[in-house]
Amino acid sequence: MWKNQAFTISHADDGKFVGEGLRAFFEYRDLGIKTATKGKFGAHVIRAVPGMESPGAWHSHDLDFQMVYVTCGWVVFEYEGEGEHVLRAGSCVLQPPGIRHRECRHSDDMELIEIISPAEFATRDEEAPK
Repeated sequence: MWKNQAFTISHADDGKFVGEGLRAFFEYRDLGIKTATKGKFGAHVIRAVPGMESPGAWHSHDLDFQMVYVTCGWVVFEYEGEGEHVLRAGSCVLQPPGIRHRECRHSDDMELIEIISPAEFATRDEEAPK
């Protein structure tokens, strides 16, 4: 019946945050979407590591879809051609494929959900936009 997806549930009390992810100043909790969709999509809960700051490095991702929804605290992202934006609990951003961006700063209690496609993607360091 479901050719490309499997049923999955991820509960907060069973979830484990790990420091192994794209950014050292964040911890990541995988929601099981990568396995359930055979890598077509991925979803994580990402939270700040208290006391650690972002170096504000410009980068881009080779992916088709990236959505971020902030559940707690705040985070400041800067986007090429769009400027800086403060995202607070309840804020959502759709980042177009390949857009240069950077995470500038965040609160120690920052937590967000990220949904991406595909689940595995390349990240490139970028020069700051002019």
